[in-house]
Amino acid sequence: MTLTTIKDGEYTSTVYKLIKDARYVDAIQILSNELQKHMKSRAALSLLGFCFYHVQDFTSAADCYEQLIQLHPEVEEYKLYYAQSLYGACAFPEAMKATFLLDNPTSHTKMIKLQAAIKYGEEELAGAKTLVEQLPQDDPDYDVDMGCLLYKEGEYEEACKKFVSSMQILGYQPDLAYNIALCHYSLKQYSLALKYIGEIIDRGIREHPELGVGMATEGLDVRSVGNTLVLHETALIEAFNLKAAIEYQLKNYDSAKDALTDMPPRSEEELDPVTLHNQALMNMDTKPTEGFEKLAFLLQQSPFPPVTFGNLLLLYCKYEYFDLAADVLAENAHLTYKFLSPYLYEFLDAMLTCQTAPEEAFRKFDEIAGKLTEQLRKVTKQVQESRHNRDDETLKRSVQDYDEIVERYIPVLMAQAKIYWNRENYQMVEKIFRKSVEFCNEHDTWKLNVAHVLFMQENKYKEAIGFYEPIVKKHYDNILNVSAIVLANLCVSYIMTSQNEEAEELMRKIEKEEEQLSYDDPEKKVFHLCIVNLVIGTLYCAKGNYDFGISRVIKSLEPYSKKLGTDTWFYAKRCFLSLLENMSKHMIMLRDSVVQDCIQFLEHCELHGKTVPAVIEQPLEEDRMHIGKNTVTYESRMLKALFYEVTGWNE
Repeated sequence: MTLTTIKDGEYTSTVYKLIKDARYVDAIQILSNELQKHMKSRAALSLLGFCFYHVQDFTSAADCYEQLIQLHPEVEEYKLYYAQSLYGACAFPEAMKATFLLDNPTSHTKMIKLQAAIKYGEEELAGAKTLVEQLPQDDPDYDVDMGCLLYKEGEYEEACKKFVSSMQILGYQPDLAYNIALCHYSLKQYSLALKYIGEIIDRGIREHPELGVGMATEGLDVRSVGNTLVLHETALIEAFNLKAAIEYQLKNYDSAKDALTDMPPRSEEELDPVTLHNQALMNMDTKPTEGFEKLAFLLQQSPFPPVTFGNLLLLYCKYEYFDLAADVLAENAHLTYKFLSPYLYEFLDAMLTCQTAPEEAFRKFDEIAGKLTEQLRKVTKQVQESRHNRDDETLKRSVQDYDEIVERYIPVLMAQAKIYWNRENYQMVEKIFRKSVEFCNEHDTWKLNVAHVLFMQENKYKEAIGFYEPIVKKHYDNILNVSAIVLANLCVSYIMTSQNEEAEELMRKIEKEEEQLSYDDPEKKVFHLCIVNLVIGTLYCAKGNYDFGISRVIKSLEPYSKKLGTDTWFYAKRCFLSLLENMSKHMIMLRDSVVQDCIQFLEHCELHGKTVPAVIEQPLEEDRMHIGKNTVTYESRMLKALFYEVTGWNE
């Protein structure tokens, strides 16, 4: 879109200067005031439409150009800008209707391109292709448009070739570089995708320092840069979102969050749907309530990122809001076929069935697992044939297909296992895992859960060690990357199989790394060694050796300022409640010195637990606990009172 040069009135020179400096919001304010005085000012309307378009307020831009068409139907440019603005506002039927107003032969090619873009936006790919094929093949947009259509059809390699060819002809363009990166991402060629993303970001920083890239991550207080056309043309927002998606896929969650905060700063109401979706997804662990609100909001918008519907349903199931998931599914039945794959729909249906009919759910999961097993055997055969024929390209694709099917198979398997895990039928869980060993024995999630189920049976500690040890050894040089509960269970398994030296060596290794981390970052709380000691203490308490078990629990939380947290308090209070229950039944007697240690421990927790939540409440819980009761301080006082009551001690 170009700026129509019209000189009319004293305000125009000021407005042109503001537009030249890209201060569109200030220009809009002046123009809006001018229009209040002169309702039919052609110059003001034209400039206002231009400014609205440049701040991506396409609806307002369309309003301006609609008025201009009524005032000056002979100006072809206004008709084109009106149609472009409606397309930008995703009002596709209205935009298509507006293109029919373009009756000048000079606008014919632009009309065809715009109509093709509208059909593409409506996902009428056949209609879009028919229109693109009407363009001359030497038109610079021909290859770009064909590349977009090929991408939508899943032909990522061919699409990539079209975009590369266009870039060779047209020169470097950020949007083309982004398209190439997106193709590599879809082909799981993440390093190549990151190479193109890096170039987009480097150019954006160099050519547009005013966009403030990376300043928010550095903790600087920056103002919003707005949704200007300049920002759109740099493709920085798209590049950072794609970078975040790649880091998320690679399980580099901190880097994924950094990519989102590195992008040019905008206020929340200015965020595009993809950024809003990614923020919700990548911050679910720390801000689940906000995450659910954002995803639910996006579902009411049109259009929204296609994965929004499935992700919201899966997250509801993850947080066990099955009623909410069922409601969203029922209220949006029209979205089911468009946005949920048959696999995902069947999986969600089985998950929801679990709540009312677990046996029926198990059968449904079994059907899904059967289909996936059949696909895995078929792809395994293709892999073997490709190796035999030394067809590296087909082999690579087949291995990729195999990995993708396994990633779909694992959640089904875990959902089946959970039905029996919840019933504490660990033998049946083990049986389910044994059936899947053919396909999953190399998958980390499968190995971890097999280890857990062996550990829970209390007579298979040696077998559990066989699964836990490779997980720990894989990260031995950076052992704090291993989940604390895995380290704790391995230590307990060592103790239960009389391998105390191995347990002590592992604990020394954890302690050494924690000390180093504490030296590097004194403010950071680390709970690994604490949880290991708590689990060992819990084991001794469960075996009736409360003297040693409770002393281990008490020592594990020192120093309280660094070790007292919601999770560590959960383990500690279980041991104390178990101790109090047995004491109240006169099943055990404690020495006075141990009772005194317990009371002193609870007093320390009372002192340091004022801001530590005793329970992490579900994010969408309506009936919240009283803010004064959901603290470690409150619960430690309650436990101390119980000690005085059970032991007959006086304060």
